[in-house]
Amino acid sequence: MYYISTRGNTPKMQFSDVLLMGLAPDGGLMLPETYPHIDRVTLDKWRALSYTDLAFEIMSLFATDIDKADLKALIDKTYTKIAFGTDEITPVRTLKDGIKILELSNGPTLAFKDIAMQFLGNAFEYVLKQKGERLTIIGATSGDTGSAAEYALRGKDNIEVFMMSPHGKMSEFQRAQMYSLTDKNIHNIAIDGMFDDCQDIVKALQNDKDFKAKYRLGTVNSINWGRILAQIVYYFKGYFASTTDNDQKVSFCVPSGNFGNICAGHIAREMGLPIHRLIVATNENDVLNDFFNQGRYTPRTPSETFITSSPSMDISKASNFERFIYLLSDKNGETISQLWMDSKKGFDLSDKLTDINGKYGFVSGKSTHADRIATIKAVYESDKDLIDPHTADGVKVARSVREDNEIIVCAETALPAKFSETMAEALGEIDIPRPTHTKDIETLPQFVTVLDNKAELVRAEIEKVVKI
Repeated sequence: MYYISTRGNTPKMQFSDVLLMGLAPDGGLMLPETYPHIDRVTLDKWRALSYTDLAFEIMSLFATDIDKADLKALIDKTYTKIAFGTDEITPVRTLKDGIKILELSNGPTLAFKDIAMQFLGNAFEYVLKQKGERLTIIGATSGDTGSAAEYALRGKDNIEVFMMSPHGKMSEFQRAQMYSLTDKNIHNIAIDGMFDDCQDIVKALQNDKDFKAKYRLGTVNSINWGRILAQIVYYFKGYFASTTDNDQKVSFCVPSGNFGNICAGHIAREMGLPIHRLIVATNENDVLNDFFNQGRYTPRTPSETFITSSPSMDISKASNFERFIYLLSDKNGETISQLWMDSKKGFDLSDKLTDINGKYGFVSGKSTHADRIATIKAVYESDKDLIDPHTADGVKVARSVREDNEIIVCAETALPAKFSETMAEALGEIDIPRPTHTKDIETLPQFVTVLDNKAELVRAEIEKVVKI
């Protein structure tokens, strides 16, 4: 399988090169030339597979330049009961009203990002060893990507990690998870701004071709195809766990900010997974909600972006969105380049709403702080089930758009322990369980460099640390 850029001006590449690259040289995102189609016979066969065996079947369709025995070993090393607490890796539970929760937060940092990041860390190390190369990872996080990436890459050979986060905008737990790490290859940078500012710095450094080549820049944000690939697997697994046969259809509701998670669901649907609808759940930063309801994409500036109680979704420029728009635009790289020429203005594709909602199955809804609090409380009162604020956004939206007899699976974002203040507001001072390895994490010493919102300052930090 070969990969191409959404902008159309990058030579075809294979999986290993795409994995290490981040943004394409032409500024676009890499994706397969075509998505493989899974027929009914294959789907029936896959239903009975374990998580690791299913992951191998799916990933081997995309990572065709990695030896199959080595790929299987990487997957088996990643998805273990020790790392995720269960052989199922991503089990499904059902609320009393029939809404299902796809558990994605059983990994080491208690967030869905672990599913992809744990694989990415092992895959990076393997590919770098095969190529005899090193890598400088630059990333941006609004809450969970950073810790998941750092835990996956800490101590890995030939990898330095520079992770940017918005100064003072994450929860106390999220900051502690990242800033308390002492591994020599992990470098935390707090930017005086919002997540979108951090993301803009990543793109600015990625687009500096000389600097990118000299320091061998890669990324772990959802623009990295390896992230998307690993996430496709749990849509298939979640479907199988939520149905009794492959004649049934389900809908997935996904709390969304940067569009990476639900993009994987979209690709699973394109591959033939029987998905009825893909429900985008946003918080007050509802740029994606506007698009899927009206067809207009209007990114906001950092000053227009709300700081909310579901901070991992406090994003107003969905950088991973480009992969879907590429397909919506008939795979026309020139069109994509024009649409993203002025990313601040956005674009109007309201004439494509029939395809957006029909052919591609997207709908959306919005949740506010009051909705989150009410949903957390309602779910706890009815089910004695604790859900985090982001998952509450998903449950709220799922309930508001649910059709008769529709099976909706909500993608869990994180465990409630990461958001104790919001949980206390909703439920009072009840005991919120947390894994043993996270107890008292907030009391550990923290190590972080605070910088103004300037790409050149981050560049200087990399130059200071990475010796070429």
